[in-house]
Amino acid sequence: MPFHSFTLNDKGWEDLHEEVAYSSPYVQVREVKVKTATRPEGVNWTVVHRKAACVVVPVLANGDFVLIRQERVPVRGAMWEFPAGQIDVVGSDFFENGLREMREETGYEAAPDAEITAMGRFFTSPGMTDEVCYLMRVKPVQPSPEGAQHDQEEAILERRIVSPATLRQMIAEGELCDANSLAAFGRMVAMGLL
Repeated sequence: MPFHSFTLNDKGWEDLHEEVAYSSPYVQVREVKVKTATRPEGVNWTVVHRKAACVVVPVLANGDFVLIRQERVPVRGAMWEFPAGQIDVVGSDFFENGLREMREETGYEAAPDAEITAMGRFFTSPGMTDEVCYLMRVKPVQPSPEGAQHDQEEAILERRIVSPATLRQMIAEGELCDANSLAAFGRMVAMGLL
C-alpha cells in the first residue's frame, strides 16, 4: 500500500538511508537516517508513516455541533470527537473525503446551502509521525436520508448534538480530548468561526 509522506521541505534536509521495519494497510514504520539543517552528519530516527486524514466539524443551522462517540483501541476506551478519516487516495479531494466520512459516521450531510470552510492542516505528533490532518467545517448540515453507514472496523457508539457552550465545557473538563477535535476547535477559535 502506498503511503503519502507529507513534509515541510525545509532547506538543508536530505534522506541518507531508509528501511521499512513494519508495514500494514494502516501504518508503516521506517528506520531513517536524515541530514538536517543543524546535523549535516545525519540523525537516526524511527518514523511512523500514516495516510493523510481529514477532520470535519459538522455544524447545524442553529450553531450546534454534531459529535460522535467512538471506541479507540489504543487508549482502551470510547471518546467524543468530530468525525474524521484517512484519505485513501493520494491527491484526492479532501473535501470529498471529509463529506463522505461525516455522512458515514454521523448520518448528517451538507445542506444544499452549506458553506464548507477549509481550516488548514496540522501534524498529529510530529516527533514520531508524518501524519497530517486537514481540517474543515461544514455549516449547515442536515440529516442524510441514507443515515449513518459505519465501516466494519469502526465502533461508533452514539451521536450527540452539543451547543458551543457544551463543547467548551466538554473540552475544559477533558471529556473531549482527542487531538483532532482539539485542533479543529482551536482553529475555529483562531479563525473567528466560534
